[in-house]
Amino acid sequence: MKKIGFLSFGHWTPSPASQARSAADVLQQSIELAVAAEELGADGAYFRVHHFARQLASPFPLLAAVGARTSRIEIGTGVIDMRYENPLYMAEDAGAADLISGGRLQLGISRGSPEQVVDGWRYFGFAPGEGETEADMARRHTDVLLEVLKGEGFAEPSPRPMFANPPGLLRIEPHSEGLRDRIWWGAASDATARWAGEKGMHLMSSTLKADESGEPFHVQQRKQIEAFREAWAAAGHDRAPRVSVSRSIFALTNDLDHAYFGAEGRSADQVGQIDDMRAIFGRSYAAEPDVLVEQLKDDEAIQAADTLLLTVPNQLGVDYNAHVLESILTHVAPELGWR
Repeated sequence: MKKIGFLSFGHWTPSPASQARSAADVLQQSIELAVAAEELGADGAYFRVHHFARQLASPFPLLAAVGARTSRIEIGTGVIDMRYENPLYMAEDAGAADLISGGRLQLGISRGSPEQVVDGWRYFGFAPGEGETEADMARRHTDVLLEVLKGEGFAEPSPRPMFANPPGLLRIEPHSEGLRDRIWWGAASDATARWAGEKGMHLMSSTLKADESGEPFHVQQRKQIEAFREAWAAAGHDRAPRVSVSRSIFALTNDLDHAYFGAEGRSADQVGQIDDMRAIFGRSYAAEPDVLVEQLKDDEAIQAADTLLLTVPNQLGVDYNAHVLESILTHVAPELGWR
């Protein structure tokens, strides 16, 4: 069995070719797609976070709205850039959204990806400390978030509070019990995957990672998953680790599918440069369902993961993206033993 959800980057473009032409469009359609995904039997609705871009940015209002409209599916991010985050304020927002959803948040966070602007986190009031890199700053913010999500008091109460306080030091409110155990780290390298395992964060691995061996993408990603699980076990956490991988997968079941994604069937891994990192980008999958089943059997990372996030072309609209999900859930997942 495998959990299957969607991952939306939430693009919008003021173009007649796009069905998401504004921020309002993409926010409303994101909620509608999550509702449709739940009705289809999918397991999760995840959203990418990018700043200074025509994409989804502030995740918690959206997560809360999705939580209020759904009752079963997991709701998450893939991922929040921790360079931009005030971890205490983030803990408040996350706690509220998690309580609204009934404890269904699965928050993916990371050091972040290449940006639209130079050092965008500086505009948000953050800067690395002396001797720190921006990646160090992201991990420092993460450490604070993980600590306050435990729900332990740390702030000295005022001797003359406006309202009566419980005894002892005060914690961030609202606190949502169990949210600390549902934090995921988006790792681009084997080393950061191990770090996530040591910290007790689940692993999110996307369609790109550091090219560390020259092997095919799915093989390197499977080895990254193994490194994560080894680190988790060595740390002695008393919970089971989870791993998600994301893929672009399209079952070609009608003429429109072929028109949109037929050419993706010739996709292959690619190698390129991301910032100062040599990266390998995983292929997309597009084929008739029976062919797709055989191709996916050979993807070692998908087989190793417990959760698969299908990246969706959100600008094609809610109805088409619901069709994309339904095709995988109906024609592909059962044949692979995922359902």
